[in-house]
Amino acid sequence: MSDIRTALLVIDAQQSFEHRPYWNPSDAPVFLDRLQWLVDGAKARHIPVAQVFHVEESGPFSLGSGYVKTLASLSIAPDVTFYKHRHSALIGSGLSVWLTERGIQHLIVSGIRTEQCCETTTRHASDCGYSVDFVSEATLTFAMTDRHGRHWAAADIKARTELVLDGRFARVLTAGEALDAFDRKGNEAGRQAA
Repeated sequence: MSDIRTALLVIDAQQSFEHRPYWNPSDAPVFLDRLQWLVDGAKARHIPVAQVFHVEESGPFSLGSGYVKTLASLSIAPDVTFYKHRHSALIGSGLSVWLTERGIQHLIVSGIRTEQCCETTTRHASDCGYSVDFVSEATLTFAMTDRHGRHWAAADIKARTELVLDGRFARVLTAGEALDAFDRKGNEAGRQAA
């Protein structure tokens, strides 16, 4: 399957978020389970895993804080690690160079926050010509209140992201669907080579 040009992006699944006031540990278990399952499935299929961390000058996202590391509940062992300072993981991190050098054409996106860095990276990647699978169940976000005082539950924010991405910038899939799609591509490539 070396001719399958796919990479899994794990964006900002870092301890920094546990030190923000909006962190809600009750939202995390399903996300952690689905992301771990996706990472393990990618590793079993030899899909390279690129882990991206968000870094800021100060606070819990600064390198000096000691929190710019994988959430303790996850075991990732990435093939490569990048650090970003913008919402898109493709800006200024070196990720886009790494993807180009390896001929990667298809991305599977996961991580934190659904509507911010995960969605922004997905839109950017799509506009750059990558095909993208957005694994919403392996993303996490937090409730927010908008400027009109309306409360948005995390599930509402995820649903909105799925609505605006699916069929436009990405396919919105479950972890199982994303891995099954990879398996089908590999089988098709094997049949074509035979």
